[in-house]
Amino acid sequence: MKTQLTSLGALAGLDVDQIIDVRSPAEFAEDHIPGAINLPVLSDAERAEVGTIYVQQDRFLARKVGAAYVSRNAAHYLQNQLAEKTGAWRPMIYCWRGGQRSGSFASILDQVGWRVQLLDGGYKAYRALIVEMLYRRPLKFRPILIDGNTGTAKTTLLARLAELGHQVVDLEGLANHRGSLFGGRPGGQPSQKAFESVLAMAFSVLDPARPVLLEAESNKIGECLLPPSVWAAMRAAPRIEVTASLPERARYLVREYSDVMEDRERLSLHLSQLISFQGHEKVAAWQSLAEAGDFETLAGELMQHHYDPRYGRSSARDGAEPVAQVAAADLGEAGLAQTAQAISDRLGTAPFS
Repeated sequence: MKTQLTSLGALAGLDVDQIIDVRSPAEFAEDHIPGAINLPVLSDAERAEVGTIYVQQDRFLARKVGAAYVSRNAAHYLQNQLAEKTGAWRPMIYCWRGGQRSGSFASILDQVGWRVQLLDGGYKAYRALIVEMLYRRPLKFRPILIDGNTGTAKTTLLARLAELGHQVVDLEGLANHRGSLFGGRPGGQPSQKAFESVLAMAFSVLDPARPVLLEAESNKIGECLLPPSVWAAMRAAPRIEVTASLPERARYLVREYSDVMEDRERLSLHLSQLISFQGHEKVAAWQSLAEAGDFETLAGELMQHHYDPRYGRSSARDGAEPVAQVAAADLGEAGLAQTAQAISDRLGTAPFS
């Protein structure tokens, strides 16, 4: 049975137990429907071989070779990954366009007796919905930005605001990057398409009648670009600015970036990348602070001389004043809870309500 995907939100309501992507591992790694598992009916090498035969030799031979690979791989999955599935199990299968790969695998599973669904149009149909939301139409959600200098705990505050019941999309979490030169995280970043997938899915489960809180970002988080519809909505969004003292921000950053501080080689490499902005002398002084383990002083210096001026120039260029300010006297656990509550209280007043 074929299933048409009319909206991204409909994915959550599908009457299936498992979504299976049968494309090659490389295709799956670039992007896939969130939550899908990969049972490739053709490996990367097998797909390349079949494609070469199809183009350079004979289409019938390519289909025959491909069918042999699909059958062998399907048998492996039946004896391993699918061995414990009962007769009540309901999978949905997709490939690139909902064609031969998914159809062949679905036919085998159907013969076993499972109630199999095929995604009509495959990954291509799913990707079209992503592009429609993030590229071709204005974002239907009303964002409010949590803004502020580096070190004002914006990402942490968003998590606290989610706990208070607000709609939140953590852009940095989805991009797996903290949004600065020092912001890389274990596992690296997703591909651009994969980032757009999780971003679109995050928006698809929200209530468009309620505002969604985002962290104020540039249009690039690490190597992930914010899609046009999201970026346009963010540029027009009202901002709540969080302020905190430089020493308090420095203490917070040392806690937040403890992984970077512990890896002296990585820290030194990141600092050296600032030479073109700050010059050899200043960066050498920062390297000395890092070597001495004086991380709070280093964090304060970086903010005072590098990040705060960049934030000031960016704010001046945008020209939009924040519609509200919330001062955080303390960025420890208790202080963050108080600051999140203060932001929540402001969200209930004009111009946010």
